[in-house]
Amino acid sequence: MLVNRRKTERQQCRRVAKIQFGTGSLPRDCMVTDVSQGGVKIVAEYPEIPSEFTIILSTGHARQCRLAWRIGCEFGAEFID
Repeated sequence: MLVNRRKTERQQCRRVAKIQFGTGSLPRDCMVTDVSQGGVKIVAEYPEIPSEFTIILSTGHARQCRLAWRIGCEFGAEFID
């Protein structure tokens, strides 16, 4: 049985978003599959994900993130802003 280590409850969703890997880089498409107050789960087919990046939600709201885990094209990140 897996232990849930999340600090806040996640809400499932399916929202188109953008990831920006650094100042001046072009945002890339991704899909947010769940979100909480503390972090987000993302699906994106990029071979490399940096340890810190910006997620730009469909509302236009941007959040700074730190990569927490990755399995294939799915990864989780915690909000650091």
